[in-house]
Amino acid sequence: MRPESIVMFERLYLGALAVGVVNLALSWSSTQEYMANDPAVAAAGLGSGFLISTMLIGFAIPLLLWYFIAKRGSNIAKWILVVLFGFGLISMLFSFSTMMAMNGTIGLIGALLSTALQAGAVYMLFKPDAVAWLKAT
Repeated sequence: MRPESIVMFERLYLGALAVGVVNLALSWSSTQEYMANDPAVAAAGLGSGFLISTMLIGFAIPLLLWYFIAKRGSNIAKWILVVLFGFGLISMLFSFSTMMAMNGTIGLIGALLSTALQAGAVYMLFKPDAVAWLKAT
């Protein structure tokens, strides 16, 4: 049986992904418009297909990490998640203006909420019952 910290990790992490999906749906048109008006994106020839592919990969990787951590008890997946979360935090700190330009205040609030849920989820992985469970499997 999985420990309570792993169950809470799962709830928080999947909640963060759900907020991300809602945020993406709410900001889809403004994101496409921002990309269409960005000269660097236009020069590279990147369009809707690239955006859709990026979003699908952007949700597939976290779902795989969730599965390997919450269902398979992978300590390696835990550390991959921790590193990616750290990179995400650093990236977010440097991209507030871009987030505001692409998604507005609602998008920024959604990103902050999703990050807070992810931080709670990562914290749960370091509670003693989760650490013991991840080492044992």
